Amino acid sequence: MAEQLSQSELDYPFKLLEYFNGFRVSKAIFSACELGVFDLLLQSQKPLAAREVGQALATSEDGIERLLDVLVGIQILEVEHVEGTAYYSSTDVSNLYLAKASPKSLHPMIVYFSQTIYPLWSNLGDAVREGKNQNEKAFGLPSEDIFAAMYRSEEEMLKFMGLMNSTWVIDGHDIATAFNLAAFKSIVDLGGCSGGLASELAREYPSSRVTVLDLPRVIQTARQHFTDSGSTIHFQEGDFFEGDLPPADLYVLARIIHDWKEEKCEQLLKKIHSSCSPGGGVLIVEALLFENRRGPITAQLFSLNMLVQTEGKEHPPSRYTRMLTQAGFSDVQVCRTGKSYDAVLAIK
Repeated sequence: MAEQLSQSELDYPFKLLEYFNGFRVSKAIFSACELGVFDLLLQSQKPLAAREVGQALATSEDGIERLLDVLVGIQILEVEHVEGTAYYSSTDVSNLYLAKASPKSLHPMIVYFSQTIYPLWSNLGDAVREGKNQNEKAFGLPSEDIFAAMYRSEEEMLKFMGLMNSTWVIDGHDIATAFNLAAFKSIVDLGGCSGGLASELAREYPSSRVTVLDLPRVIQTARQHFTDSGSTIHFQEGDFFEGDLPPADLYVLARIIHDWKEEKCEQLLKKIHSSCSPGGGVLIVEALLFENRRGPITAQLFSLNMLVQTEGKEHPPSRYTRMLTQAGFSDVQVCRTGKSYDAVLAIK
């Protein structure tokens, strides 16, 4: 792959230039979401000229026209010309994933990327040199307490929980069905945050009792902002590192292991193993690296993000297998979903 890229780039570095401009593309999408472009076009029910968009969103006509043209160029919006005027309209993709009103909206994810991840990545060089997260440079908070940074305000906690909810809107079903979990009648999602993945598990396995365990303020916020009247999941306040674990047939660790140093993860897995009855298990949900270090690029970028934001990293399946077997688990199974997140199931 690398040889093919280098050969094709010798005459003109098209791919390299595309990579160089990647941050501009991201920021254009982020800004359009934050300005309300996609919501306006969805609600308008008709194509709008740049002048109309600018008036509705209180932007300059020239600035919004340039932004709209970029969104057309990356095929997120459509444009048609009528008597010399360009009229812009939404696409199925923008309506489904970028408008706030959509049940599959990724708007909370985009806001978090723009306002939290983007500033952190401005310090990537320092993170690589120092080998630690950049919460202190980006937000003035100690690098040792990663969740003090993530939950540094009520607004920031809501952003993070919105990110997690968006993640499971698009990835939750694939994780819930990666293995047949029907035999596990009680499932506890440790650090389950907003309950997004727990809701998918409850939908897929209606005869199982699904509980989210998380810190008290997270549980309170989840109940207030992320739970509807028809939800069947349960919430329990607790700290899975410090407190006792509630009994369960299956414990879920979704996007948890990659936050912490390996020693701390091994201690947590041993604690889970001690809480499991024979036949019980743990489901780890993470972005799995390839063993040969050649990808997937999404997982590799996630691992780099863990460097700038947390104290952990992403791993290949062999590393999870080793950690699980050292904790006492056996029958480790791996499922690559082909999407952003994969699943590893281990049984006691």
